[in-house]
Amino acid sequence: MSAGQPGFWDVEERLRELTARGDPLEKLAATVDFEIFRATLEEALGPRDPSKGGRPPFEAVLKFRMLVLQAMHGLSLDQTEFLVSDRLSWMRFCGLGPGDAVPDGNTLWDFREALIAAGAFETLFARLDRAITEAGYLPIAGQIVDATTSGPTSARRLVRRTPTPAGR
Repeated sequence: MSAGQPGFWDVEERLRELTARGDPLEKLAATVDFEIFRATLEEALGPRDPSKGGRPPFEAVLKFRMLVLQAMHGLSLDQTEFLVSDRLSWMRFCGLGPGDAVPDGNTLWDFREALIAAGAFETLFARLDRAITEAGYLPIAGQIVDATTSGPTSARRLVRRTPTPAGR
């Protein structure tokens, strides 16, 4: 292991190790095509006014993926930002690399509030649950379980955490 900054191949090797260990976020990303949410997200957020200037906004599907992580793990938005910045598996799930900018907690707050105001928040998470279920899995907080191999007691564990509109 080198004492300097990790190289591209070091990151790739670590991601291969995570895959070999059964990264559940990689399974979720392979199970659900997150592009199915783009139209609903764009409709809820409306067009961006380029005359306001500023930096281009973060991509809506990226921010939705971060809200999914927040909901799955019962985190604050600031904790979600930190963990996406810190964990390779979370970066990969969000389509980010180690050098990419990550939406901060305030950006996620504004995004979530806009979805709630447009009445799209619950719709998006209900569609996510349907996509997971249609793929033969049970959506359970923090994980997805293969419905074909789960025993009769697993139904009692069927829970989906969603962030509450109030609080961060």
